[in-house]
Amino acid sequence: MRSGLKGDQMNKIKTFILKHFEGSLIILIFLGILAIAFLVHYKFSFLNFFFLPVILSGYFLGKKHGVLTGTFCVLLVVLYLVFTKLFSGLQEGFSPDEVITLVSWGSFLVLTGGVVGMVSEQRENQVKKLRRAYTGVLEVLFKYLEVADETQPKSVRVASLAGKIAEEAGLDKREVENVKSASLLYDAGVLKSNIPLFVSVANFMGEELKLSGVSLEDREKVMIKTTASLLNEIKPLLTHYSHHYVEQADMVDKNLEEIPVGAGIIALADVYDRISQQPVSSGEGKIKSISDIENLSGRSYHVQAVKALRQLISG
Repeated sequence: MRSGLKGDQMNKIKTFILKHFEGSLIILIFLGILAIAFLVHYKFSFLNFFFLPVILSGYFLGKKHGVLTGTFCVLLVVLYLVFTKLFSGLQEGFSPDEVITLVSWGSFLVLTGGVVGMVSEQRENQVKKLRRAYTGVLEVLFKYLEVADETQPKSVRVASLAGKIAEEAGLDKREVENVKSASLLYDAGVLKSNIPLFVSVANFMGEELKLSGVSLEDREKVMIKTTASLLNEIKPLLTHYSHHYVEQADMVDKNLEEIPVGAGIIALADVYDRISQQPVSSGEGKIKSISDIENLSGRSYHVQAVKALRQLISG
């Protein structure tokens, strides 16, 4: 029973220290200065003691707190020296050696706090990106593993139909493949937040390719380079689809000159796939059939895309 109480007390102490870490650092600095002042009567060699709280502050609290802690240490040491000279009756100022020592020490102390804090923040940003990437990958995998449809996941059906529409509309082979690839990702969670994720992953893989040297096989390098290039190519399709057909879904009359044909094809394939299950709401009522979609030709969807869809259905 007592061991349990002791464990709870230790947890409370740990929680308090972590919650008030900055205050703990300031207290540590004061205690260090007092120890130096009363035990060793102050020596310049003990200035290196202050690197410890500065490094800890930069590592755990970031660049800003690292620089502030270093500046605070320098000010405390200078004030300590000033008051020591005043109370000891010494009226002379700092000697040239003391000035050089204080300036060089203080500069490196503040610089250390800034550098350690900057490296720590970069590490945290990379961890956040990797966490977001992991979440995004799980969302994509979940869409492929969903079993609500006994035939195919929705994104696969839409990608297949979008590819056929793009090919029938006369897009070149590369554009057709981009439309199919973007269609596989269009329904992966909250698209607006995932678009930056896809681009970040592409840039990350590109950087990894440059830094990998000979550690990767040729096949792996080609795969990484191709994937990064593909993600960057389909970014405009996903961006325009998200803006014009998700955020502005109720706007019927769209400026189709600003929307890539591929983005419109993805939206068209998605609408047709949904009306096969149930009617879809639009800005002017319900879309129940291909005829309703044709009424939106040139307004919500590109003319050549709607014609291509009609030809596929008729054929």
